[in-house]
Amino acid sequence: MREFIRHPSSIPVQLTKQDGDVTSEINTLSNVSFGGVSCLCEKPVDKGSSVKMKVECIDPGFEINGRAVWCKPSNDIYEVAIEFIVSKNKMFLLRMVEQICHIEHYRNELIHNEGREITSEEAAIEWIEKHAGNFPEM
Repeated sequence: MREFIRHPSSIPVQLTKQDGDVTSEINTLSNVSFGGVSCLCEKPVDKGSSVKMKVECIDPGFEINGRAVWCKPSNDIYEVAIEFIVSKNKMFLLRMVEQICHIEHYRNELIHNEGREITSEEAAIEWIEKHAGNFPEM
């Protein structure tokens, strides 16, 4: 049974392996949960290795350490699952980043599905009205 609910995303991130190697210029989150993420990368990441994930599309940017849980090929790229290594003082920030990812995903869906472009702030207001009540508690 899954401990955390996974949510689709399309947020760009930078994933750096423990040796300092960046997995690709732009990685895309494919699923987000409170426990971790999976993302699409150009280079494989060894299971168990330490990684650092940066989300720079939010202001201020967010950085978190994690561990690669698995890595599998997906066409000509790799899907990598990252388990967050979170201290208690980062729990709140992590939760905020998860919500921001949901809001940006919502904004991108509006553009794709309805052809409606709105700002991140407008998307946040709409998303909160529609979905905040269903967002799982910590």
